[in-house]
Amino acid sequence: DFKVEQGDVVGIIGKNGAGKSTLLKLLSKVTGPTVGTIRARGRIASLLEVGTGFHQEMTGRENIFMNGAILGMTKHEIAAKLDEIVDFSGCERYLDTPVKRYSSGMMVRLGFAVAAHLDPEILVVDEVLAVGDAEFQKKAIGKMQDVSKGEGRTVLFVSHNMTAVKNLCKTGVLLQKGMLKATGEINDMVDLYLEESRPIVGYDLTNVDAFEGSGAIRVGKVEVSSEGQANGYVLNNKPVTIRVEVLNPNHLFGDVEVAGVIRNSERTYVNYFGSRLKKTLIQLKGEDKIVVEVSFDSMPFTPGGYMLGLELIYDKTLAF
Repeated sequence: DFKVEQGDVVGIIGKNGAGKSTLLKLLSKVTGPTVGTIRARGRIASLLEVGTGFHQEMTGRENIFMNGAILGMTKHEIAAKLDEIVDFSGCERYLDTPVKRYSSGMMVRLGFAVAAHLDPEILVVDEVLAVGDAEFQKKAIGKMQDVSKGEGRTVLFVSHNMTAVKNLCKTGVLLQKGMLKATGEINDMVDLYLEESRPIVGYDLTNVDAFEGSGAIRVGKVEVSSEGQANGYVLNNKPVTIRVEVLNPNHLFGDVEVAGVIRNSERTYVNYFGSRLKKTLIQLKGEDKIVVEVSFDSMPFTPGGYMLGLELIYDKTLAF
């Protein structure tokens, strides 16, 4: 259960499949709930998918009048808003062309202009704004702010663009697997959503880079762990430990410098570490192998897969 007051601007967020679009379809009466009830006071205008409510064979002008009639407006009321709608959409040149000839971006422009200008008490907007260009997205966000603040109308907004959600909305509804996870102030809801979305930064250690050298010493087993997480996955905001097994098959004596790089999936370098930075050398004393630990307070990377490259530099006379 949740309640939206008049004039609220509510961001509905969650992962794909959480039920955001389904919720908006229920609120817009596109489909009916199998259980429970929905109570709404006022006219609801919705933009759920590209071309929602448009008849493909009718022109843009005819669809504007048809949508207004569905919202209960008279022909005179719609005509009074026509110029404003056309100007906002930027589709004046194609107004008398059947909408089946429109691009998806043009259809979104006209659909949003109709939904926002025909005086609905409740405006329901799904992710479709992402189809529009940057200029139109900015206009659309500005219009929704005007609708809510200046005209006191209610807006329900679904988006994966957290910046847009934060800028537009005051409160948020977080959905998870078709259930209400939490409601509250929008910044808190976005933080909770992002925290759930980025618990793990993965390092694909099946793709450890090999730096060819003399082979006198070699990298053996490598482990990356954090707060009980193993198998190469570390928590984004927790301390991280990288354990490197240095194999010494020739029972050498001397100093070793350990260096490493971390690259993202596009093979861009995002981190470098090495004993040289700490002016520290690892000492070999003839043993078969030693284990070197490298520790970080955290690795606040963007969620995703990363590759770890390691290098061992051996020189019995190595010095800084």
